[in-house]
Amino acid sequence: MVGGGPGAFIGAVHRIALNMDGDFDLVAGAFSSSPDKSAQTGEELSLDPVRIYGSWTEMAEVESALPEDQRIQAVSIVTPNHVHHGPAVEFLNRGFHVICDKPLTVNGELAREMLAVARASGRVFALTHNYTGYPMIREARELVRSGKIGKVLKVYAEYLQGWLVDPLEETGQKQADWRTDPARSGPGGALGDIGTHAFNLLEHVSGHKVSRIYADRRSFVPTRQVDDDTMAFIELENGATGTLCASQVCAGRENGLRLRIYGTEGGIEWDQEHPNDLHVCWKDKPSELRRTANGYLCEAAQSLGRTPAGHPEGYLEGFANIYRAFARALRGEPDLEDAYPTAADGLRGVQFIETVIESAEKKAWLEMPA
Repeated sequence: MVGGGPGAFIGAVHRIALNMDGDFDLVAGAFSSSPDKSAQTGEELSLDPVRIYGSWTEMAEVESALPEDQRIQAVSIVTPNHVHHGPAVEFLNRGFHVICDKPLTVNGELAREMLAVARASGRVFALTHNYTGYPMIREARELVRSGKIGKVLKVYAEYLQGWLVDPLEETGQKQADWRTDPARSGPGGALGDIGTHAFNLLEHVSGHKVSRIYADRRSFVPTRQVDDDTMAFIELENGATGTLCASQVCAGRENGLRLRIYGTEGGIEWDQEHPNDLHVCWKDKPSELRRTANGYLCEAAQSLGRTPAGHPEGYLEGFANIYRAFARALRGEPDLEDAYPTAADGLRGVQFIETVIESAEKKAWLEMPA
């Protein structure tokens, strides 16, 4: 693991997820840019001190020199966004598989390089847009992509949080500090942190790429250097239209990721704060409520469920489903179509960020790269 040291949030999430199915053992890490903090985390995780590194460059060099049956097989990158590119490229070039937190990186040039390196390396590269691992998202995807709700006409994706309505970065709060620093987060604040999730989910479920964007981007906290609120009109390649919103200044809202897609015969509605529920509405019959872990779900959705019906599951299990798919890919085993997001999906996310920023600056409709 690269990153995930003292005070980190997402590193602990990844460690739970990679352990959930017993597919991976965490045996080495460079957990911080501070060697002392890296050593502290490694000791807390009971790792062999020899496999606890002071930097990711040291880990890459030492581990790649070990015999193949002794060195690490894959690397999990859970650093702030500006430290995704360097480790990913280095470890891929040295023959290691990589799983990386989103967004892919901080700009399109670096994203394109990461995609090219991943393809040339022949290694597996996975990106943890964890919401694609939810069972009811897979059910929604099947309903939409199979044509059961008809031709897609309208799409609405929103991700609303309230935790940054105050300038927490000025208090030294670690998560706010790096997420609002463009040198570490990249140019997109809420846009990159949560907007990319909404964008990825919309394309993953609908089966259509966003083709055009008209955006408005703001920082409601006056001293903030990145956006904390973004709204965009979007058009899909099939002509469908809709909106995508990402905000972290909606006071009281916790993790309001919501996706709605409507076609000529019906629609789907899903709310991440109630992840076991998928509302399906129809043009000419009563609406349905479909629930996780029931036998009437499609086979793909059932394969992602982990608990009996009626038991809540979601965030951690979604991550674990991506790690499980990553492990299957490493072993060359068959799996679901698009079982995990890839570097190509990551490039799309970075292109989305850059297109929204340019559109907001120019106050104009802009084409998304194909």
